[in-house]
Amino acid sequence: MFFCVAGTARPAAAGKLPSLTWVNTNVIRNPFGPQPVRLMTPVAPPSAPSVPAEEWQPPAAPRPAAVKPATTWVSLDNWAEQHGVGKPHLLSNQPVTTYAVGSSNGVMVLAIGSREATWNGIEVHLGFGPQIIDGQIFVYGPDVQKNLEPLLCDPPLALPPTNGIIVIDPGHGGMNSGTHSILDGRFEKEFTLDWALRLAPLLAQEGWQVFLTHTSDVDDSLSNRVAFAEAHHANLFMSLHFNSLAPDKIPSGIETYCVTPTGMPSTLTRGYGDYWSDNFPNNAFDVQNLQLAVRLQGALLRATGMEDRGVCRARFIGVLHGQHRPAVLIEAGFLSNPGDARQIETPAFRQKLAQAVADALRPESEAGGQKPENGSQKTETGMPGPGTNKLSWP
Repeated sequence: MFFCVAGTARPAAAGKLPSLTWVNTNVIRNPFGPQPVRLMTPVAPPSAPSVPAEEWQPPAAPRPAAVKPATTWVSLDNWAEQHGVGKPHLLSNQPVTTYAVGSSNGVMVLAIGSREATWNGIEVHLGFGPQIIDGQIFVYGPDVQKNLEPLLCDPPLALPPTNGIIVIDPGHGGMNSGTHSILDGRFEKEFTLDWALRLAPLLAQEGWQVFLTHTSDVDDSLSNRVAFAEAHHANLFMSLHFNSLAPDKIPSGIETYCVTPTGMPSTLTRGYGDYWSDNFPNNAFDVQNLQLAVRLQGALLRATGMEDRGVCRARFIGVLHGQHRPAVLIEAGFLSNPGDARQIETPAFRQKLAQAVADALRPESEAGGQKPENGSQKTETGMPGPGTNKLSWP
């Protein structure tokens, strides 16, 4: 269990341009303490992000003459033309002005002044809300590089065609029980472990070599979980969790986290300093992190029909930022919400979550997109290495 953003724009179903409803997202509650935590108010970026982002005061919106690509603000029209992307199209002026920009990969919908965008109907959190300057749409440069280009321009995430190595991390364990269900007090650690145990054989059937950080009710430090992935030469890392905002029973839905790119503010900080200049090992995989998170978020939403809380960014998640591979953390519902908790407590729902993840990570061979042969399947745990059949991917 980690955290979440309370209240977000809700996109329509995947593949459709959404009818957006915008609500306040500036306040979140901290499940680890009684004090509320506030998101940073979206501001224009500083010239040198060398101190915590929340200490910066919002400067005036930049004028077009001052725009420098990838460092300040970028004209979306100019960028789209330079990259062969469709010209931004006005969708609506109410309740906020929204634009769509599309490519052969899909459609991104941006709302002026809002950090919440949608990609093919899946919510994605930006560093800064786009602005209108002298009648043109401007997007913060790192958002262009780390959000728009990976989704609109880059090839989709390429999974290993066979024998890829994945480490699944069931959140919590042992004395670290995580949050608990509002219905009967059952602990998060029980549900994350069961989800992981259901997921492992499904991934093995798809040709993955699967390793769990633990297969029983034990606690591992965050550093040991990172070291486990390193020792197993993992191609992907995924940490499984369920959420809580107790005593608030209202928030519900699924969100997927990856590390905040350098030079951008996080979706939330949970009270930690958010140093934009930080560059973690996992930042080398910013593009793959986003593509993996979007892929998983979409599959989980389609399988469950739950509320979309978006692909989010954070720097304080220790199990992610030390990884030398694409890595994400999934929060698959709120144990503090009676409706979500009722589903999470059912084995059928956890099996549905497992199947959705396995479907999202089905490798496609370079020839015809067929599933790999099953002869190389492997599901294990423990620190010994996975064998000699390794891929260099990524």
